[in-house]
Amino acid sequence: MAVMHLNRQDFQKEVLEADGKVLVDFFATWCGPCKMLAPVMEELAEECPQYKICKVDVDQAAELAEQYQVMSVPTMVLFTGGKEADRMTGAAPKERILGMLERNPA
Repeated sequence: MAVMHLNRQDFQKEVLEADGKVLVDFFATWCGPCKMLAPVMEELAEECPQYKICKVDVDQAAELAEQYQVMSVPTMVLFTGGKEADRMTGAAPKERILGMLERNPA
């Protein structure tokens, strides 16, 4: 499965109403660490189809960033059953992100 790029209109359906775990990467196109994280998110989407991996551009969806109190990018927020279950700020290795996905029950 490929990484889904979300906007305010599809966030409700794709994240809050989704079954299972959804990892949302709040990013900005001008952010260096975000660019480093992008291929990791693509790998996770390909290797772990049991999770939905999404990206939200904070400059295009500022209201979502504000709603979820994203103060710096990249910030990854894990949703389970439509509710925030965990979050991680900053670029992280794939193993650390997988650990976050695996330790939070669906």
